[in-house]
Amino acid sequence: MDKIDFTPKEIEAIRHIRNWLIHKARTPSVRELMGALDYKSPRSAQDILEQLRKKGIIKKLKLGNYQLGAGPNFGSMHAQTVNVPLVGTVACGLPITAEENIEGFIPVSVSLAKPGSRYYLLHADGDSMNGAGINDGDIVLVRQQQVAEPGDKVVALIDNEATIKKYYPAKEAIVLKPQSTNKEHKPIILTDDFQIQGVVVATVPNPF
Repeated sequence: MDKIDFTPKEIEAIRHIRNWLIHKARTPSVRELMGALDYKSPRSAQDILEQLRKKGIIKKLKLGNYQLGAGPNFGSMHAQTVNVPLVGTVACGLPITAEENIEGFIPVSVSLAKPGSRYYLLHADGDSMNGAGINDGDIVLVRQQQVAEPGDKVVALIDNEATIKKYYPAKEAIVLKPQSTNKEHKPIILTDDFQIQGVVVATVPNPF
């Protein structure tokens, strides 16, 4: 992948797509990319997307949208990073990091995504963990694992939706507790067939 030559506009398009994924949890439409690249016609943006598809940087999905692949890192030459999948809507019955759930790949410093473990990124939805510094729209870096310590912030799949809560095991049940200023959020009590999807290791605030 690193040996492929990219035009300045292709590099700019990749950066815009990454920024949309990080800040808006989706890839831009053709017209949105057209505006970001200062094009006068959507055809020019379509041509850029097609060039990136041919170079293996993006992949067309069934619904007509596209997925940003683990392309080259155009960041600082001094920053050592690894491409981490950004998970979007979790599909019914699929593992959280199944290809169908992945919106794209984002470079993350190896000082956060440490070698030897697998990680994914997830957009926080709602205010159930704002008391723990995780606000609506923030991105959390999650280390994939199925065990956790009491009090860890874990990701769980409940009713086919990913939720972040604090983990507290009890004798006959698992309690997932919110940490929120909104008193409407209540603890979730689960049986021993509960499976942890990962543990939150870092939070990236959404500046928008």
